[in-house]
Order: sequence, then C-alpha cells, then structure tokens
Amino acid sequence: MSAKIISGTEVSQQLKDEMKEEVPGLKAQGVEPCLAVILVGEDPASKTYVANKKKTCDYIGIRSLETKLPEDAGKEQLLEVIDGYNKDASVHGILCQLPLPKHIPETEILRAILPEKDVDCFHPFNVGLINIGEVRFLPCTPAGVLEMIKRGGFDTAGKDVVILGRSNIVGRPLSNMLDQRNMNATVAMCHTRTKDLKERCLRADIIIAAIGVPEFLKGDMVSEGVVVIDVGINRVDADNERGWKLVGDVAFDEVKEKAAAISPVPGGVGPMTIAMLMKNTLTAAKETIQ
Repeated sequence: MSAKIISGTEVSQQLKDEMKEEVPGLKAQGVEPCLAVILVGEDPASKTYVANKKKTCDYIGIRSLETKLPEDAGKEQLLEVIDGYNKDASVHGILCQLPLPKHIPETEILRAILPEKDVDCFHPFNVGLINIGEVRFLPCTPAGVLEMIKRGGFDTAGKDVVILGRSNIVGRPLSNMLDQRNMNATVAMCHTRTKDLKERCLRADIIIAAIGVPEFLKGDMVSEGVVVIDVGINRVDADNERGWKLVGDVAFDEVKEKAAAISPVPGGVGPMTIAMLMKNTLTAAKETIQ
C-alpha cells in the first residue's frame, strides 16, 4: 500500500487562495478585515510565527497590526495594549503570541481579549460555545486537522477516531469538535496512561497524534487503511549540518506502509494553523457587517 500524503502546505494554500478571493467582497461592503498581533519578548520561534502570520495576511489582503513589547514588560502594560485593540472597531481579531514570559499569567491575558475578537479561540466563552454546538470560531490547530481530513477526501461520520493527547490546545477541543452532529465520529481521547492503548489504535479508522513524544505511534500500532494526522513537532538529534531534525509524533516511515493516508512533518498541520487563524479573522470581520 502506498499512503496518500495529506500536505498541509497544499491544503493551506487552497484555503488562502479561497480567502483571497473573498476579501474584495468584504471591502466592497466597507469592511477591511484586520488582525492585531502582540509579541512580548524576543523568542526566535515566536518571531518567526508572527512574521509568517503577517506574510499570510498580506497575501490574503487582511490588514495586519503588530505591537512588540520587551521581555520585561509587565502584565498591566500588556493588558493596556489588549484594551486598546478591544476598543478599536477597525480591529476584528486579536492574537497574543504564546508563550508569554513566565512572569505574565497567560490565562488572565487570554481572557482579557473580547470573545468576538478571540480568533485563536482560547477564551472560555468561545470554548464553551463549541461544547454546546453553537460555534463562533474554531481553535486553529484542531480546525486545521479537520480541514486536512475533509480535503484529503475522508469522512469522519461513523468512524472510530483515536486522539493521542489531551491538551487544551489540541486534544480536548478536537474531541468536542469531532463529537458534534456535523462530524458524527466516535471519539476516544487517549494518553500515555490509557490502558490497552495499542489495541485502541489498532481499531481506529483515524488517528490524530498530538501527544508530544517523538515518533510515539509505531507501525505495529496501526491497522491497514488507517488515516493518520500528525500534529507533533519535535526536535531530535540528527547527523546533519544542523545537528537536529524535526519529526512528528508518528514514526512516519513505519506507519506510511500501512496507512491509507498520512500527514508529514514538517509540511503537515503547521501551515494549517495560520490558515485557520486567517479564516477566523474573516469570520470576525463578517460579524461586524450590519
């Protein structure tokens, strides 16, 4: 069996092209979608993510604003920036880049963003809406996973889905989303303490790996024809010029021999997260049209 590669790079480009075509219609109605990003400190990975978000905004036609604060910025200073963006009617989405410096409480900061501008979908109000099936936004990474499955040509209805990992960013919201009536999956959210984990995986039609352990899902843990989406991004030692390489939570070379479809790392879920952030920003902008 030769597994189909579900490329997040390709799917995200499709989404970006679709949104690019949609933006002129919004502007014709007097709404210019706008995303404001706040970056605290000099974390290299965060700076790269923010730069990629700005590049994507430019491509689609979304106005982007950016506020940079020093590493030693206080909580009150950050809250003041958020309050300014909350009150600015021209700003539709606000994103505070994580992780924040340790002296700033992330939970308090994320809850300070107005729910209607919470395009990362971290505010408890928006999370609660997902739980009751009244969705405003979808969390970016889980939404990207579902978009990859759908655009890869696979249906979740009636399927047994195993999610490896129970984080509030991926595992838990993804479980809730797959359980909704429009998805109709039977979901098992598993983790390293789950009993008979291998047997559960072997029964799965779809496995989503977000457990944070390099190459955790091995070839002997999956059945023939399974669909595997790898959310993990792990840096491991390698014999190359850099001395490291990126791998997912799936032993790709082993699992691809049995899978009907599999996503790679890199080039899998990563690009989808930014695309879904842009989609949420457009959703927020549309909500302001009278």
